[in-house]
Amino acid sequence: MSIEIKVPQLPESVADATLVTWHKQVGQAVTRDENLADLETDKVVLEVPAPVTGVLKELRIVAGTSVTSGQVLAVLEEGGAATVAAPAKAAAPAPAKAAPTPAPVAANDSKLAPSVRRMVEEKQLDPSKIPATGRDGRITKGDVVEYLDKPAASKAAPAAPATTVGAAGRQDQRVPMTRLRARIAERLLEAQHTQAQLTTFNEIDLKAVMDLRAKYKDGFEKKHGVKLGFLSFFIKAAVEALKKFPTVNASVEGNDIVYHEYYDIGVAVSTEKGLMVPVLRDVDLQSYADIEKNIGAFATKARDGKITIDDLTGGTFSITNGGTFGSLLSTPIVNMPQSAILGMHATKERPVVVNGQIEVRPMMYVALSYDHRIIDGREAVQFLVTIKDCLEDPARLLLSV
Repeated sequence: MSIEIKVPQLPESVADATLVTWHKQVGQAVTRDENLADLETDKVVLEVPAPVTGVLKELRIVAGTSVTSGQVLAVLEEGGAATVAAPAKAAAPAPAKAAPTPAPVAANDSKLAPSVRRMVEEKQLDPSKIPATGRDGRITKGDVVEYLDKPAASKAAPAAPATTVGAAGRQDQRVPMTRLRARIAERLLEAQHTQAQLTTFNEIDLKAVMDLRAKYKDGFEKKHGVKLGFLSFFIKAAVEALKKFPTVNASVEGNDIVYHEYYDIGVAVSTEKGLMVPVLRDVDLQSYADIEKNIGAFATKARDGKITIDDLTGGTFSITNGGTFGSLLSTPIVNMPQSAILGMHATKERPVVVNGQIEVRPMMYVALSYDHRIIDGREAVQFLVTIKDCLEDPARLLLSV
C-alpha cells in the first residue's frame, strides 16, 4: 500500500519550512520512525519520521524547497524490498586490496551518534570539516544540517573561500542568511518598529549571593546533582518583582493589555545558529534545583539541535545574560509579544561606599528594556530596585518580602 509522507503540522506562528536534506533516496528501505528528511523553520529543525516500514517509492520535493503544513513530500510503499541501494555500490569493482572503510567517518566514529553517523555516511561528508557544537566536541545533527546549508565554497578548505575581488584587491565573502538568522533579524526590527522601547539601568552588589553560593554550592550539588548557578537567583528575584508589578509580565494585543497570571520566563541561549530563548514554565512553582536542571537541559538541547518549537513559545518575560561573553552594559531588545526583558552583565569588582566606608565589591550592571506604551518609568525603575533588593538581601527571596 502506498502512503503519502506529508509535512507535519506547523505551529500557527510558523508559516512554512525549508526541506534541508533527504536522508533516504528512492528505492531505499526505511524502518518505522526512521528520519526521512530534515525541515528547517525559522526557529528549529524538525524531523520527518517514516510512519511505517517499507521502501521509498517517490520523492515529490527536492532539497532547498519551501514547504507548508500538509504538503506531500514523498510516497512510501509499505513492505517490499529495496531496489536501488544495493546495485548502486556495485558499479565500480574494488581493486585487489580489501575495500577501506570510509576514512572520514572512522576517524571520529566515537563522537558520532547513530543518527549523525548515518547523515555523514549518506552525504559522504568529512566530519573533521564540520564545526562541532555538542558537548565534549561532539557533532550534532544540527551541526550537519548547518554545514549542508552552507554554500559549497564555504565548506572547502579555508584557502579557497567564495570571494569577490574589489578594485583595490580587497576581498568580500557573500553568504546567505539561514532561515533562523533571517527570522531573528525580522523579529528584532518588528519589536523596535512596534513598541515604544526604553531602557533603565541599575547596579547590584552580588556579595551576599556569592557568599551564599560559596557556602552551600557543594552541599547543593551533592543533594540535587546540579551546580548552583547565579541565574536561578535572578529568576527567583524576577518572579518576586513580576508579582509586585504585573504590568511588566503583561503583553499588548490590539487595544487590550493581557495580564498573565503565570510566570513563564524565557532564558536566552546562544548557539552556533543564533540566539534562542527557551521558556521555563511556571518558575514560581520551581525550586532552585528545578530551575538549574531545566536551564542545563535547555542549553544541551539547543546545542544539539533538539530544541522544539514548544520549548520556544509562550514566554511572558525574558532574561538575557551578556555577561557570559564579557559585556559590561547593553540595552537588550524586548522579545515580542512580551513587554520587557532583563539584561544581566559581567560581574566586576569595583570600589563602592558601604556604610560610609569604601570597599571593593562584586558589582553587576543590570538593564530593563520595556514597552513604554504600557509600562511607566516609575514601574520599570521600581521593578529593577525590587530585583536589586532581593539579590543584595537574599533572605527576601525566602520570605517573599
